[in-house]
Amino acid sequence: MNDFFTQNAAWHEKIGQIYALLERVKISEEQSADVLRLRKASRILSIGSTTAIEGNRLSPSQVRDVINGKPVLGPPKDIKEVQNAYIAYELIPQLNPYSVDDFLTAHSSITSELINEAGRFRTVSVFVVNSKGDILHSGADSNEVPTLISELFAWGKSSDAHPLIKSSAMHFMIEYIHPFRDGNGRIGRLWQTLVLTKWNALFEWMPVETIIYNNQAKYYEALQRSHNNAGKVDCAPFVDFMLDVLENTMYKYIDTANTTTIEQIGNVGINVGINVGVKSKIIDYIGDYPQITIPQLAQFLNLNTRTIERYLKELREEEKIVREGSKKSGQWKIVTK
Repeated sequence: MNDFFTQNAAWHEKIGQIYALLERVKISEEQSADVLRLRKASRILSIGSTTAIEGNRLSPSQVRDVINGKPVLGPPKDIKEVQNAYIAYELIPQLNPYSVDDFLTAHSSITSELINEAGRFRTVSVFVVNSKGDILHSGADSNEVPTLISELFAWGKSSDAHPLIKSSAMHFMIEYIHPFRDGNGRIGRLWQTLVLTKWNALFEWMPVETIIYNNQAKYYEALQRSHNNAGKVDCAPFVDFMLDVLENTMYKYIDTANTTTIEQIGNVGINVGINVGVKSKIIDYIGDYPQITIPQLAQFLNLNTRTIERYLKELREEEKIVREGSKKSGQWKIVTK
């Protein structure tokens, strides 16, 4: 397999900027009050973002609770997607980015109990469509998928392209080949992180997916601009986009390196704050599920029902929540001022 992108002289400058940022990331981690907490918070952001890109409806606070093993009220499929993604990202240290077997293992983790073909290449045709149902791209012929992935990984292993470029190109080609019935986006983003991590271990904790999530329209536009209807591939536009994403990701990480709590870090990248304090947690739960009951709140917060009733009373007096409807069939509503 030959290179499938046109070299851009501007990439060298971007790569130089990323090198400088990596040094700043290293220093920021060394000076961080709690680097392990910082890294875990970034991992939570990555998981929440990569699943949200595919339509997962869990809020950042719910994603955090799922990963921390706490009970969450939410669609079982969405909960399972988050659990699976977390397991897959935890495999990064032991995965080989150029091993097809490891690729299938990671996909099995991502889609376990979600599709029947977890960890297996698709045997049917697939089409990528937009919100209007228009076909944007048809994946490679299913009979060619195993060979195409093997060739891609052989290229990745032997190519002298810089890892920042190589990882972006491999990410694009995974999406272009579309080797699986489902989970292609999640595995493509994971694989770019894996390639980068084997080059520089700091990338294991960079929440790249969060910057992609915040720029989804540009992400899909870059994917679309990297091939034409005649099947001609030149993923330079996607490499351009991902180099910008990687640079912005490191700026975000550096900005939050001195933050000492997961709750504070949770504000970065996804514009939903995770507040501390019992009353704030109650508001979080009400925001996620307005029909939540007092016994359920008591269970999730490990408090008795009388304490929950007291907090609810205070929140109503503070005009932060109201109760609509009957005691049995009504729901809570957060007051916005």
